[in-house]
Amino acid sequence: MDNTDVAKEAAAKEALKYARSGYVIGVGTGSTAMVFLRELHRLIINGVINNVLLVPTSTETEIEIVRLGLANLLRYPWQVDRIDVAVDSADEVDRRKNLIKGGGAALTREKIIDYWAREFIVIIDESKVFDSIPSKHPIPIEVIPFAWSIVKARLEELGGTAELRFGSGKRGPVVTDNGNYIIDYMPRAVVNIEDLERTIKELPGVVEVGIFNGRRVSRVIIGKADGSVITMD
Repeated sequence: MDNTDVAKEAAAKEALKYARSGYVIGVGTGSTAMVFLRELHRLIINGVINNVLLVPTSTETEIEIVRLGLANLLRYPWQVDRIDVAVDSADEVDRRKNLIKGGGAALTREKIIDYWAREFIVIIDESKVFDSIPSKHPIPIEVIPFAWSIVKARLEELGGTAELRFGSGKRGPVVTDNGNYIIDYMPRAVVNIEDLERTIKELPGVVEVGIFNGRRVSRVIIGKADGSVITMD
Protein backbone atom coordinates (compact mmCIF):
# COMPACT_ATOMS: atom_id res chain seq x y z
CA MET A 1 0.00 0.00 0.00
CA ASP A 2 1.51 3.34 -1.04
CA ASN A 3 1.28 6.59 0.93
CA THR A 4 -1.78 7.82 -0.96
CA ASP A 5 -3.65 4.59 -0.29
CA VAL A 6 -2.78 4.83 3.41
CA ALA A 7 -4.10 8.40 3.50
CA LYS A 8 -7.34 7.48 1.71
CA GLU A 9 -7.96 4.56 4.04
CA ALA A 10 -7.33 6.72 7.09
CA ALA A 11 -9.86 9.33 5.93
CA ALA A 12 -12.43 6.69 4.99
CA LYS A 13 -12.18 4.90 8.35
CA GLU A 14 -12.52 8.19 10.22
CA ALA A 15 -15.73 8.94 8.29
CA LEU A 16 -17.27 5.69 9.55
CA LYS A 17 -17.83 7.50 12.86
CA TYR A 18 -20.63 9.45 11.17
CA ALA A 19 -22.42 6.40 9.69
CA ARG A 20 -24.79 5.03 12.30
CA SER A 21 -27.34 2.23 12.49
CA GLY A 22 -30.71 3.27 11.07
CA TYR A 23 -29.19 5.92 8.80
CA VAL A 24 -29.90 6.63 5.17
CA ILE A 25 -26.37 7.11 3.81
CA GLY A 26 -25.45 8.92 0.60
CA VAL A 27 -22.45 7.17 -0.90
CA GLY A 28 -20.16 9.31 -3.04
CA THR A 29 -18.16 8.68 -6.19
CA GLY A 30 -14.42 8.34 -6.71
CA SER A 31 -11.54 6.25 -5.41
CA THR A 32 -11.64 7.51 -1.82
CA ALA A 33 -15.43 7.18 -1.66
CA MET A 34 -15.05 3.58 -2.84
CA VAL A 35 -12.67 2.90 0.04
CA PHE A 36 -15.32 4.24 2.41
CA LEU A 37 -17.97 2.02 0.84
CA ARG A 38 -15.81 -1.08 1.24
CA GLU A 39 -15.08 -0.20 4.88
CA LEU A 40 -18.79 0.41 5.47
CA HIS A 41 -19.55 -2.97 3.88
CA ARG A 42 -17.21 -4.62 6.37
CA LEU A 43 -19.09 -3.09 9.31
CA ILE A 44 -22.47 -4.05 7.85
CA ILE A 45 -21.63 -7.71 7.25
CA ASN A 46 -20.05 -7.96 10.71
CA GLY A 47 -23.21 -6.55 12.31
CA VAL A 48 -21.51 -3.46 13.72
CA ILE A 49 -23.87 -1.21 11.73
CA ASN A 50 -27.35 -2.37 10.81
CA ASN A 51 -30.66 -1.20 9.36
CA VAL A 52 -29.04 1.26 6.94
CA LEU A 53 -30.01 2.24 3.40
CA LEU A 54 -27.51 3.33 0.73
CA VAL A 55 -28.24 6.01 -1.87
CA PRO A 56 -25.62 6.12 -4.67
CA THR A 57 -24.39 9.30 -6.36
CA SER A 58 -23.49 7.58 -9.64
CA THR A 59 -23.87 4.42 -11.67
CA GLU A 60 -20.31 3.51 -10.66
CA THR A 61 -21.26 3.61 -6.99
CA GLU A 62 -24.50 1.75 -7.62
CA ILE A 63 -22.61 -1.07 -9.35
CA GLU A 64 -20.11 -1.29 -6.50
CA ILE A 65 -22.93 -1.52 -3.94
CA VAL A 66 -24.40 -4.43 -5.89
CA ARG A 67 -20.97 -6.06 -6.39
CA LEU A 68 -20.40 -6.02 -2.63
CA GLY A 69 -23.64 -7.90 -2.09
CA LEU A 70 -25.55 -4.95 -0.63
CA ALA A 71 -28.20 -4.65 -3.37
CA ASN A 72 -30.98 -5.11 -0.80
CA LEU A 73 -29.85 -1.85 0.84
CA LEU A 74 -29.76 0.13 -2.43
CA ARG A 75 -32.26 2.97 -2.71
CA TYR A 76 -32.86 5.87 -5.11
CA PRO A 77 -33.76 9.41 -4.00
CA TRP A 78 -37.48 8.92 -4.64
CA GLN A 79 -37.48 5.88 -2.32
CA VAL A 80 -36.28 7.74 0.79
CA ASP A 81 -37.46 10.84 2.60
CA ARG A 82 -34.07 12.00 3.83
CA ILE A 83 -30.32 11.52 3.69
CA ASP A 84 -28.85 11.44 7.20
CA VAL A 85 -25.23 11.65 6.09
CA ALA A 86 -23.45 11.77 2.74
CA VAL A 87 -19.81 10.78 2.48
CA ASP A 88 -18.05 11.85 -0.70
CA SER A 89 -14.58 12.64 -2.01
CA ALA A 90 -13.28 15.67 -3.93
CA ASP A 91 -10.71 16.60 -6.54
CA GLU A 92 -9.62 19.76 -4.72
CA VAL A 93 -10.47 21.49 -1.44
CA ASP A 94 -9.51 24.96 -0.26
CA ARG A 95 -9.08 26.24 3.30
CA ARG A 96 -12.74 27.35 3.44
CA LYS A 97 -13.96 23.85 2.51
CA ASN A 98 -14.95 24.86 -1.01
CA LEU A 99 -14.64 21.89 -3.36
CA ILE A 100 -13.95 21.03 -6.97
CA LYS A 101 -15.76 17.79 -7.83
CA GLY A 102 -16.65 15.99 -11.01
CA GLY A 103 -13.50 14.31 -12.23
CA GLY A 104 -15.68 11.23 -12.63
CA ALA A 105 -18.46 13.22 -14.33
CA ALA A 106 -20.93 12.56 -11.48
CA LEU A 107 -21.11 16.12 -10.17
CA THR A 108 -24.85 16.69 -10.68
CA ARG A 109 -25.99 13.57 -8.85
CA GLU A 110 -23.31 14.13 -6.22
CA LYS A 111 -24.51 17.67 -5.53
CA ILE A 112 -28.15 16.56 -5.33
CA ILE A 113 -27.40 13.93 -2.69
CA ASP A 114 -24.60 15.74 -0.85
CA TYR A 115 -26.57 18.98 -0.48
CA TRP A 116 -29.70 17.13 0.61
CA ALA A 117 -27.88 15.36 3.43
CA ARG A 118 -28.19 16.56 7.00
CA GLU A 119 -24.42 16.05 7.27
CA PHE A 120 -22.07 16.24 4.30
CA ILE A 121 -18.68 14.67 5.03
CA VAL A 122 -15.81 15.04 2.55
CA ILE A 123 -12.93 12.55 2.66
CA ILE A 124 -9.66 13.25 0.86
CA ASP A 125 -5.95 12.59 1.04
CA GLU A 126 -3.66 15.50 1.86
CA SER A 127 -2.63 16.03 -1.78
CA LYS A 128 -6.11 17.43 -2.51
CA VAL A 129 -5.79 20.52 -0.27
CA PHE A 130 -4.91 23.85 -1.91
CA ASP A 131 -4.83 27.50 -0.86
CA SER A 132 -7.12 28.41 -3.77
CA ILE A 133 -9.14 26.42 -6.28
CA PRO A 134 -9.14 25.47 -9.06
CA SER A 135 -5.42 24.71 -8.88
CA LYS A 136 -4.48 21.56 -10.77
CA HIS A 137 -7.93 20.30 -11.76
CA PRO A 138 -10.30 22.15 -14.08
CA ILE A 139 -13.87 22.87 -13.08
CA PRO A 140 -16.20 20.22 -14.57
CA ILE A 141 -19.44 21.61 -15.96
CA GLU A 142 -22.32 19.37 -17.05
CA VAL A 143 -24.05 20.76 -20.13
CA ILE A 144 -26.96 19.80 -22.35
CA PRO A 145 -25.46 18.35 -25.58
CA PHE A 146 -27.42 20.81 -27.75
CA ALA A 147 -25.69 23.74 -26.01
CA TRP A 148 -22.13 22.52 -25.50
CA SER A 149 -20.47 24.70 -28.15
CA ILE A 150 -22.31 27.82 -26.96
CA VAL A 151 -21.41 27.20 -23.33
CA LYS A 152 -17.80 26.54 -24.32
CA ALA A 153 -17.62 29.87 -26.15
CA ARG A 154 -19.21 31.76 -23.27
CA LEU A 155 -16.75 30.25 -20.80
CA GLU A 156 -13.83 31.27 -22.99
CA GLU A 157 -15.21 34.81 -22.98
CA LEU A 158 -14.88 34.77 -19.19
CA GLY A 159 -11.15 34.03 -19.66
CA GLY A 160 -9.32 30.74 -19.59
CA THR A 161 -9.69 27.46 -21.41
CA ALA A 162 -12.79 25.30 -21.88
CA GLU A 163 -12.59 21.82 -23.39
CA LEU A 164 -15.24 19.25 -24.18
CA ARG A 165 -14.24 16.11 -22.29
CA PHE A 166 -13.37 12.94 -24.20
CA GLY A 167 -12.58 9.67 -22.43
CA SER A 168 -10.39 6.69 -23.19
CA GLY A 169 -12.22 3.57 -24.30
CA LYS A 170 -15.10 5.52 -25.83
CA ARG A 171 -15.41 7.34 -29.12
CA GLY A 172 -16.81 10.81 -28.87
CA PRO A 173 -17.53 12.93 -25.79
CA VAL A 174 -17.94 11.55 -22.30
CA VAL A 175 -21.66 11.12 -21.58
CA THR A 176 -22.83 11.53 -17.98
CA ASP A 177 -25.32 9.32 -16.14
CA ASN A 178 -27.88 11.99 -17.08
CA GLY A 179 -27.11 11.82 -20.81
CA ASN A 180 -25.22 15.10 -20.92
CA TYR A 181 -21.69 16.27 -21.82
CA ILE A 182 -18.89 17.60 -19.62
CA ILE A 183 -16.88 20.74 -20.31
CA ASP A 184 -13.70 21.17 -18.27
CA TYR A 185 -13.01 24.83 -17.58
CA MET A 186 -9.82 26.34 -16.18
CA PRO A 187 -9.91 30.10 -15.46
CA ARG A 188 -6.90 32.15 -16.49
CA ALA A 189 -6.44 33.80 -13.08
CA VAL A 190 -7.31 33.33 -9.41
CA VAL A 191 -11.07 33.72 -9.02
CA ASN A 192 -13.71 34.17 -6.36
CA ILE A 193 -14.97 30.62 -6.52
CA GLU A 194 -18.44 31.39 -5.16
CA ASP A 195 -19.04 34.22 -7.64
CA LEU A 196 -17.76 32.04 -10.47
CA GLU A 197 -20.21 29.27 -9.61
CA ARG A 198 -23.13 31.70 -9.83
CA THR A 199 -21.88 33.15 -13.12
CA ILE A 200 -21.50 29.75 -14.77
CA LYS A 201 -24.86 28.47 -13.56
CA GLU A 202 -26.56 31.45 -15.20
CA LEU A 203 -25.38 30.31 -18.66
CA PRO A 204 -28.27 28.69 -20.58
CA GLY A 205 -27.49 25.04 -21.24
CA VAL A 206 -25.53 24.49 -18.03
CA VAL A 207 -27.02 21.72 -15.90
CA GLU A 208 -24.63 21.88 -12.94
CA VAL A 209 -21.18 23.13 -11.94
CA GLY A 210 -18.54 21.09 -10.09
CA ILE A 211 -17.99 23.84 -7.53
CA PHE A 212 -19.37 22.86 -4.12
CA ASN A 213 -19.81 25.67 -1.61
CA GLY A 214 -17.89 25.19 1.63
CA ARG A 215 -20.87 26.43 3.66
CA ARG A 216 -22.69 23.24 2.62
CA VAL A 217 -19.86 21.00 3.85
CA SER A 218 -20.14 19.79 7.44
CA ARG A 219 -16.50 18.73 7.68
CA VAL A 220 -13.52 17.69 5.60
CA ILE A 221 -11.51 14.70 6.79
CA ILE A 222 -7.96 14.78 5.45
CA GLY A 223 -5.97 11.56 5.53
CA LYS A 224 -2.18 11.77 5.82
CA ALA A 225 0.55 9.45 4.60
CA ASP A 226 1.37 8.33 8.15
CA GLY A 227 -2.20 7.14 8.70
CA SER A 228 -3.31 10.08 10.85
CA VAL A 229 -6.15 12.47 9.98
CA ILE A 230 -6.91 16.16 10.24
CA THR A 231 -10.50 17.44 10.29
CA MET A 232 -11.69 20.82 9.04
CA ASP A 233 -15.06 21.71 10.63
